[in-house]
Amino acid sequence: MQHYGFILNGNIVLTSRQHNVKNKSTHQVFATISLSFENDIEKAIESATKAFEVTKKLPAYKRKEILYKIASEISGQKEELAQTISIETGKPIKLSRIEVDRAVNTFQFAAEEVDKICGEVLNLDVTAQSENRFGITKRFPIGPVLAITPFNFPINLAAHKIAPAIAAGNTIIFKPATAAMLTGSKLAMIINEVSQIPGLINSVNCSGSMIEKFLSDERIKKISFTGSCEIGWRIKQLASKQKVTLELGGNAGVVVDKDADLEFAIPRLVSGSFAHAGQICISVQRIFVLKEIFESFIQKFVDETSKVKCGDPLDENVIVGPMITENDAKRIEDWVNEAVSDGAKVLIGGKRKGEFYKPTVLTNTKPEMKVNALEAFAPIVTIEPVDSFEEGIKQINNSRYGLQAGVFTNNLKNALYAMENLEVGGVIINDYPTFRVDNMPYGGVKDSGTGREGLKYAIEDMTELRLVVFNKL
Repeated sequence: MQHYGFILNGNIVLTSRQHNVKNKSTHQVFATISLSFENDIEKAIESATKAFEVTKKLPAYKRKEILYKIASEISGQKEELAQTISIETGKPIKLSRIEVDRAVNTFQFAAEEVDKICGEVLNLDVTAQSENRFGITKRFPIGPVLAITPFNFPINLAAHKIAPAIAAGNTIIFKPATAAMLTGSKLAMIINEVSQIPGLINSVNCSGSMIEKFLSDERIKKISFTGSCEIGWRIKQLASKQKVTLELGGNAGVVVDKDADLEFAIPRLVSGSFAHAGQICISVQRIFVLKEIFESFIQKFVDETSKVKCGDPLDENVIVGPMITENDAKRIEDWVNEAVSDGAKVLIGGKRKGEFYKPTVLTNTKPEMKVNALEAFAPIVTIEPVDSFEEGIKQINNSRYGLQAGVFTNNLKNALYAMENLEVGGVIINDYPTFRVDNMPYGGVKDSGTGREGLKYAIEDMTELRLVVFNKL
């Protein structure tokens, strides 16, 4: 059995505290990984602060070179990384391979953005008092970035924090999710080996509570967090002086117009509802269908759901594996049972076996039910009829969340109405809200977070704008 450590100032560190990494299918321990002590976090911050004196001076071509090499190395280890993701977290292998490919793209996109980090020339002679003046702006790296990532996309969501930090000239303190520490450690080892800059990345394997006391440390200049709303907003409260980006949860809604192409929409929505057991921030959770096509939609959706294969994450045909813990599966079982006791109807699914929960379709639900009002993060979806397109938009907005929403329509007026009226960070026309390309701005409003990911936008937030004013004497 192999034992893994964490990266500290360019070295792999092993400690006496160990975490057993279990195969999600067999529950057998297949690796162990060292856990960090509190003083290791302090050392990581010290290392990142010291290394920033080096990284902030790296020329653009060198940063691009590092990013392209990281992408190449990840690509070369694609199958090993994908297998690790699937075994450690239960993500279906076909989805794990897609994630690794996306991580390669993310580092490549970051490399391409390096040349675009630029300022502008400003005409400042706009008043008599500012005659003969002009200005130049330039962006500078801000310093150490604390990246805290979840289990559901352990490579690519880490890439979305690490790649822009490197592109901007910053250093990284990386805290992967406890449920995906091995995957995170393998990524950190790749970055450390490729960069050959001790301290460019430091990884810490610890609980959220252990790192909490360091959130207000002023040596950390930015915190980028993906995870639950409760933890995210607490981080923002504690990090009073740092920049903070929060990519939090959602209960993504969809409106299906009466003229929608159901042959395209239904397979997409089924995939968006149940892939990775619904453990995706923008998984489809609420579907509102115009009443004229509701019965037809329901029948076809249930038929398509019946074809979804669940089981061993290493099975090439599976898209629904286990939930991350049995407690999470029990939680969603309780939510569904609670909804049914209040009048909801299960059209398919509604069964749990250990960590597995069958893809479940509900109707006759109420907005205040947990299956609608809270983030399910599970393979369930509710489908309800609406009298009008506008009513569907209103129902989507009836939420504490606002990450992304989908609209299926061939009516341009309705598409524009959705764009103008949906209270979300991203409106996806004629596709599911689960759509994401790694160069697009991504983030939410309301309880779904603050700030935007996507390489261009993350890099901008990981730099400071400096103005120089010239007086043409």
